[in-house]
Amino acid sequence: MPLDRLSFLGLRNLAPLEMRPSPAVNLIVGDNGSGKTSLLEGIHILGMGRSFRTQQVKQAIAHAGDSMTVHGRLGGDPPIPIGVRRHRSESELEMRMAGERVSRIAQLVEALPLQLINPDAFRLLEGSPASRREFLDWGVFHVKHDFFEVWKRVRRALKHRNALLKRDRMDAQSIVVWERELVHWSDRLDALRSEYMTAFLPVFDETLAELLPMPGLELRYYRGWDRRRELADVLEQGRATDHQMGFTQQGPQRADLRIRVERRPAVEVLSRGQQKLVVSAMKLAQGRLLEASTGRKCLYLIDDLAAELDTAHRRTFCHWLERMQCQVFITSVDPEALAGMWQPETAVAMFHVKQGRLEAHGTNDFTTE
Repeated sequence: MPLDRLSFLGLRNLAPLEMRPSPAVNLIVGDNGSGKTSLLEGIHILGMGRSFRTQQVKQAIAHAGDSMTVHGRLGGDPPIPIGVRRHRSESELEMRMAGERVSRIAQLVEALPLQLINPDAFRLLEGSPASRREFLDWGVFHVKHDFFEVWKRVRRALKHRNALLKRDRMDAQSIVVWERELVHWSDRLDALRSEYMTAFLPVFDETLAELLPMPGLELRYYRGWDRRRELADVLEQGRATDHQMGFTQQGPQRADLRIRVERRPAVEVLSRGQQKLVVSAMKLAQGRLLEASTGRKCLYLIDDLAAELDTAHRRTFCHWLERMQCQVFITSVDPEALAGMWQPETAVAMFHVKQGRLEAHGTNDFTTE
């Protein structure tokens, strides 16, 4: 369900904001520093319970303010209001959905599946495995109903094993018990991730083929330990070394997606523009698979779409968004960079941000002739 209303209060440099977005394309234009990215940040906090600009949500509170409130409404029958509030003096978010208090961020994530494409998205290629693992687990979470419980069980078993490894003298009996627990749930987690990747890869290949034809590019799932060995054997044989290090070195917490071009890391081969298209194909493919698997559409937040992409690639990207019929919020410094990208039947709304204030311009001349 798309968002049909948004309101922000006390968010960074934005003045109190009320917005009725288009169910399709929303273009957010304005000068650098005007508040465009802050608007995307507010939607991200609404759907993820966290910011993509800072590790602490309270840093998104306006400098002179005591609290921040982001509120939205998912259109439907009936519509579903959702909201997140954070006080500077408190450590927890206050989250509500359909008038009820929400205790888990996972409930927000499930209600408002969203993808972010911004400069940080390059971490999928050049960053640590943690970024790619987060990308993978987002997809599994949304299409595998038991993923979250399995993931929590793995985390719990891993936490206990690591705690035992940090002791000067390990309790051999206890560590065997927790290794058995870790192996059981890790195998289940690996199976869920593997099943997801089997479904994801053909969708990714099809999406990438239109954005950036590159037959030599490979994306492979690495489960976090040698595929030829059982995790139980890996943990037992590595116990002494793990004890010296103080943590578990192999397991699903080390899972990764390996992206290569002709056996070389993609980040070493591709230009910046090509990297953006590969990352975008990964994000678009996740949205497509989400809809194919669940019937639900993903919302996209795209910060500065035009950056690093020429006109032809921008047009192809926009056509993919149209084909998916999803709701999207796109920022741009230059409105003309997105002119002529959309079909006449696409509901395109433009909003102008000036010094933190939002002005709605309605549907603008951004469609093709």
